[in-house]
Amino acid sequence: HDHVLLRNLLWMIDVKVCSFFLLLVHLLCSKAFGFGFFYFTCTGSPFLSSPMALEIEAADVVRLIQQYLKENNLSRTLAVLQEESQVSLNTVDSLDGFMSDINNGHWDTVLQAIQPLKLPDKTLINLYEQIVLELIELRELGAARSLLRETDPMLLLKQQDPDRYVRLEQLLQRNYFDAREAYPDGGSKEKRRAAIAQALSGEVSVVPPSRLLSLLGQSLKWQQHQGLLPPGTSIDVFRGKAAHKDQEEETYPTQLHRTIKFGTKTFIESCSFSPDGQYLVSGSTDGFAEVWNFQTGKIRKDLKYQSQDNFILMESSITALAFSRDSEMLATGSRSGKVKVWKIATGQCLRRFENAHSNAVSCIAFSRDSAQVLTASTDELVRIHGLRSGKTLKEFRGHRSFVNSAVFSPDHHNVITGSSDGSVKVWSVKTTECLNTFKVAIAGQVGELPVLSVHVNPRNTEQLIICNRSNTISIINQQGQVVRKFTSGKRSGGDFVACSVSARGEWIYAVGEDFILYCFSTSTGKLERTMEIHEKQVHGLCLHPHQNLLATFAEDSQLRLWKP
Repeated sequence: HDHVLLRNLLWMIDVKVCSFFLLLVHLLCSKAFGFGFFYFTCTGSPFLSSPMALEIEAADVVRLIQQYLKENNLSRTLAVLQEESQVSLNTVDSLDGFMSDINNGHWDTVLQAIQPLKLPDKTLINLYEQIVLELIELRELGAARSLLRETDPMLLLKQQDPDRYVRLEQLLQRNYFDAREAYPDGGSKEKRRAAIAQALSGEVSVVPPSRLLSLLGQSLKWQQHQGLLPPGTSIDVFRGKAAHKDQEEETYPTQLHRTIKFGTKTFIESCSFSPDGQYLVSGSTDGFAEVWNFQTGKIRKDLKYQSQDNFILMESSITALAFSRDSEMLATGSRSGKVKVWKIATGQCLRRFENAHSNAVSCIAFSRDSAQVLTASTDELVRIHGLRSGKTLKEFRGHRSFVNSAVFSPDHHNVITGSSDGSVKVWSVKTTECLNTFKVAIAGQVGELPVLSVHVNPRNTEQLIICNRSNTISIINQQGQVVRKFTSGKRSGGDFVACSVSARGEWIYAVGEDFILYCFSTSTGKLERTMEIHEKQVHGLCLHPHQNLLATFAEDSQLRLWKP
């Protein structure tokens, strides 16, 4: 009955609210509605120790709609929905204000507030009786007479308790007001008001504004957190799926867009865009992590802590940083081996790992559910740390030199690492066992070539993109066989020092020790563009997830942004 009712109501509802109604009608039409409840399990939060089974009353969903209608002044629709669903909102903006109005006799405000509420007959009768008494006291006899003879609560009183009703009629007919007769047995106007206020306060509640929109927003955050909604995309609430958005065609940069300059005694050692594309964060040798407006090249002052000159700060140089999948948390790793996790919106430190490593953290990454942090270090170890427990959960041993790169496999069953010992290793997350080890041979190169970075190929997640300290970048399969190579063409002085891959895998960008950016097309396999980007040794680069925007940072104390 209820879901048919709501469908019928759609014909009367303003277009502005139809999308929200349809979303909730879909919920109400589920099998669970027949039992008056919704049942679902909530999992995935890094701070929940176990899944939670939640039970939601269907009437509460109707109340969410009613609140939205009330806040948007759709009073006729609200009245029809309350009448036909027999579910009442029964909320007031402020309980203290509501009770104060009653205690002070502001009856016009009180009557307006209770108009959409569903209250017990006894409570309404007591309220209207008191208003009639006070109107008589003020000698507003016409208003008192209308209220007594024409309102539903007073007509109901006449039926249920004729003697009590007749007493009010008698008080109305007299040309004087006697408080002792109006309030017998030691009563008073103030005591009656207080009793009515107490009774009404038990029938109403105060809820935060815009609960429907807030819950929808939280739902989208949860979907992003679970990987159901790709970060950076928007949701079409009406259709219940990610909204279609034309993507920029990926292409290489050709010009300098912005330059962010730092002090002469500091430079950037790590940098990252957030997955949702909102933030650009740099980590420098002085231990500061700063959030930038990458359009203007200025510090983000819309973040309250930065506007007050408070910054995310480590005790030593920030050598690695990474965002959680939902872009709400930032993990920073330092030269001293410490790791901290921060809430990017407030700058609050959520978790500290004081002994994450015994030496510099070289790489850091969140797990897909943001419950764990993966770190690699120059201490030759790779570890997984739990945000909930604050402890190191897993340790991977086997490399014989610095571990420069560590990533989770797409299914999160494995960890893939690259080291200065020249090897790439695949580890089981469950057992920490090394499942495979391989080295990429580079023509004309002898000895162990340090592996600087390992990337999962976005175009084919069965493949890895490997950047060695050489003039060649290789794409390899799961068996370690080279599928394709990209080379700078230089026999000397052109070894790569850093590498990054575009979001859709159409471009590979590498920076050489010659301060030149090399732009390789994965479609053609060709080197499409080169350009000098800094005047001193380049430390790294990162790419915006949705725009053709490239950030590079170097020992010249500059962070440079490049665009087509």
